[in-house]
Amino acid sequence: MLVETVKLATIVMRLTPELYPFLKKRELESEIVLRNGLEALETGDAMEIIQYSISEHQKAAFLH
Repeated sequence: MLVETVKLATIVMRLTPELYPFLKKRELESEIVLRNGLEALETGDAMEIIQYSISEHQKAAFLH
């Protein structure tokens, strides 16, 4: 089993580049561990990873 760690920006630019401008720098710099490597990733998988990353970064946000 190939395990690969990549930045979210790499996933976005490869599979969903149209979403790149909508993500924050902090989100794009998130490190993602891929169990089967980047080559096995599909667009649907990328969307799930992006949604999860956004959700995780919003947990740290404070409402004023």
